Amino acid sequence: MKMKASPTLEDDTITKLYEASLNGNVSALNTLIQRDPLILNRISLSPFSETPLHIASLLGHLQFCEVLLKSKPSLASEADSEGRFPLHLASAEGHTKVVKALLLINPDACFALDKDDMLPLHLASMRGRIGAIQELYRVMPESIHHIIDDGSILHLCVRYNHLEALDFLVQSPTVNQQFLLAKDKEGNTILHLAVTLKQIKTIKYLLMLPEMRTAVNALNKAGLTALEVLDRCPRDFISLKIQDMFNEDGVLQTHTSTSTTQQESARTQENSVSHESKRRKMWETQRCKYMQYHSNWIEEKRGSLMVVATVIATMTFQSVVSPPGGVWQEDTLTGGLNCTTYGICQAGNAVLAYVSPHAFLQFMTFNTLSFFCSLSVVLLLISGLRLNNRPMMGILLIIAFTALTSMGRIYFLAQRLVTPDHIAHRFLKVITPFSTTWMIMCIMVFLFHVCFT
Repeated sequence: MKMKASPTLEDDTITKLYEASLNGNVSALNTLIQRDPLILNRISLSPFSETPLHIASLLGHLQFCEVLLKSKPSLASEADSEGRFPLHLASAEGHTKVVKALLLINPDACFALDKDDMLPLHLASMRGRIGAIQELYRVMPESIHHIIDDGSILHLCVRYNHLEALDFLVQSPTVNQQFLLAKDKEGNTILHLAVTLKQIKTIKYLLMLPEMRTAVNALNKAGLTALEVLDRCPRDFISLKIQDMFNEDGVLQTHTSTSTTQQESARTQENSVSHESKRRKMWETQRCKYMQYHSNWIEEKRGSLMVVATVIATMTFQSVVSPPGGVWQEDTLTGGLNCTTYGICQAGNAVLAYVSPHAFLQFMTFNTLSFFCSLSVVLLLISGLRLNNRPMMGILLIIAFTALTSMGRIYFLAQRLVTPDHIAHRFLKVITPFSTTWMIMCIMVFLFHVCFT
């Protein structure tokens, strides 16, 4: 009977030990150890996968862990059915003080791999446990260099969007450029991954790193740079924002080949290419850049453009109703030599149409052109069409420039129409430099759009 009762008593004692670990009951643990000094040695005979230290570490019961480690230090090196040490669990949950206590007993546990080949530092990085990361790195800084299928520990920080943890690891002394540019099983660098996940803050941080900026054209296994990966993603506001970040930082992607053999060939050709070929490649790159969308200013300034176009339309309409020099107030045959020439000057007709018909015709032509262009701008803005693309932006820009140039021409013609002939030559000397300056400005803006945007 005693032999049958003994296993039952042992099972009951082990159960109480696990219950104490769940609650972090240190007094109950001390009592159980006093009653049975070998109780911790019999843990390995229990059917439970985890040891009480696993449970206490997972739940963050610091004092309970300290008593267990003092009574049986080897518990820190026991693995559960997942191959995880207590340090794995404490690190994943971010119990920094427990992590520190476990490392004091067994610092080599930093290199313990679970069934997924992950170190405690990997689990801490996946959850962004910055305190645990700092403690693990302090004890074993070399552990950050372990690479898994999902990439380096930096890939895990990016994949699970923990920028603070990423910053700490990137700034650590043991991280060099080679490790910073390490790739996962798909050949993606951390910049590829951040762009794929559209993590704006992470991308902005990475583009500030000199090592990352110099390697922005690194290729993954699909032969794509980070910016080319973005082109494969659905286009939305975040994608446009990321593209703007690349452009604002002066990051220029160049087209590269899509296989390792082609990459090596491209490097060889680049070293031996002639000056003319380089220049042709530069212009081709600029052309490709120009065909891409680089800014969302057209949407942001839609209201301002509407106001400008409306003002121009109002001014040109008013010029028709009230032309320079006014209109005849009544029918007359005595309103000057021209009235006699044309038979009659009818009421409501422009006076200057009789006095200077050629100049007045130019005035009305440019006035009509400006009015039509301003209405076209208003139409495009209220049409609901997407304007944040190169073709629509180009059309809108040409129309707006035409409207503004016509307005300038209207001003000078109106000035000329109301200027007496004896000082007209002086007026021409005044307007010539302004007209030339305006044309130069238009040409410069056009060339800037073609070559640099």
